[in-house]
Amino acid sequence: MITGELKNKIDSLWDVFATGGLTNPLEVIEQITYLMFIHDLDESDNKKAKECAMLGLPFQSMFTDEVSIGDRNIDGQQLKWSVFHDFTAEKMYQVIQEWVFPFIKNLHSDKNSAYSKYMDDAIFKLPTPLLLSKVVDALDEIYELMDKEKKVDIRGDVYEYLLSKIATAGRNGQFRTPRHIIRMMVELMKPTPEETICDPACGTSGFLVTASEYLRENYKQDIYFDKQKKDHYMNHMFYGYDMDRTMLRIGAMNMMTHGVESPFIEYRDSLSDQNPDRDKYSLILANPPFKGSLDADSVSADILKVCKTKKTELLFLALFLKMLKVGGRCACIVPDGVLFGSSKAHQSIRKEIVENNRLEAVISMPSGVFKPYAGVSTGILIFTKTNHGGTDNVWFYDMKADGYSLDDKRTQVEDNDIQDIIKRYHNLDGEHDRKRTEQSFFVPKQEIVDNDYDLSINKYKKIEYVPVEYPSTTEIMSDIHELEMQISEGLAELEDLL
Repeated sequence: MITGELKNKIDSLWDVFATGGLTNPLEVIEQITYLMFIHDLDESDNKKAKECAMLGLPFQSMFTDEVSIGDRNIDGQQLKWSVFHDFTAEKMYQVIQEWVFPFIKNLHSDKNSAYSKYMDDAIFKLPTPLLLSKVVDALDEIYELMDKEKKVDIRGDVYEYLLSKIATAGRNGQFRTPRHIIRMMVELMKPTPEETICDPACGTSGFLVTASEYLRENYKQDIYFDKQKKDHYMNHMFYGYDMDRTMLRIGAMNMMTHGVESPFIEYRDSLSDQNPDRDKYSLILANPPFKGSLDADSVSADILKVCKTKKTELLFLALFLKMLKVGGRCACIVPDGVLFGSSKAHQSIRKEIVENNRLEAVISMPSGVFKPYAGVSTGILIFTKTNHGGTDNVWFYDMKADGYSLDDKRTQVEDNDIQDIIKRYHNLDGEHDRKRTEQSFFVPKQEIVDNDYDLSINKYKKIEYVPVEYPSTTEIMSDIHELEMQISEGLAELEDLL
């Protein structure tokens, strides 16, 4: 969550759009996203130039000396945010409308790429030069404040706050997963440069962006110097699907500004026959929608064979098993009901994961993690597709704090279990001797089977009851009488004063 001056600046930016005649929240967020993308292109181009200079690599700026826009050749430097934001309002409007916007729409050379597909119908809707000038000035101030913030994920927080202003977002379940939770899941899975990573409900591509950042931080040599791995990272590693074109546009732009040239971000109903991907991915990172029920007729038949239900959270788990290749891993967020629900569908999907694949970990998260948008309790499931079992002991962890208060304000606090979770998960050999009264422990598979595949941590956690000695009834009554006497004396003194 963002607060203070930055929040006020974003609110005032929203007011600028309203007074300028743009009131549809979806249109406003699209226009802000386009402009942020244009700003970020300039920033990432400069960053790449510095990195290549440090590594001694050749660098070709996207803002070359001459850029072709239609049948005209223009000075590419004029397309940079850092240059045109100093122009007069009229000239800036002309440059963005006639040059910059066509430039970003045709930025990708591959016309079949996800980016090109979703930018094709992008429209620059700011009606006047004055409105554009005010918006650009406001965004400059917002970026200046973001740079001053010490928080690692301030950009993600700004996106979250913008998305919270879309009235339909709550209905469609598009609120962003908190970035520190995404980062924790990525660090638990430790992706490598050989992975093929997918998020079948990608939204703004938060999981894919964070995975790409993790790989750049930990495998810089492979990604920059190994030609084959660099090509895989840029063009064949990241796949994301969603059913909202605005989210796809934001997701594709988000990936590109984070240095991934050709992510495969596509419009697709992942649960339907539109999604032919089977046995394809080595890693799935996801927070699928928990929007309840859907039309079972639209769901792919092979998913329903695993779990016959209309509940999306259960169907997505069955889908993950289908999309993963053997040996592929998954870390996904599920509502608590998935872990202990007693319906046949709930039990069958848990049985499928435990009996026919390898369930490794269940991390129980506190109910405030998704506040202020939802108070639902959630957990993280980590499993590997084997098709022939392999579940032995399942590791449970009871997360009590994530570094933020668990109320609607979500302010930073000292209590944080995230680093402890990562440390313990990557040292499971040291977990076997832990007791059920501790924050993490192992549960043998047979015990889970005997409990109808219940994966709720409360089923297995033991609570240590410390006996408390209370005073006797006689002592309590004596204390009450003494208090009554003190009150009577006080009242008498008060009456004397009157």
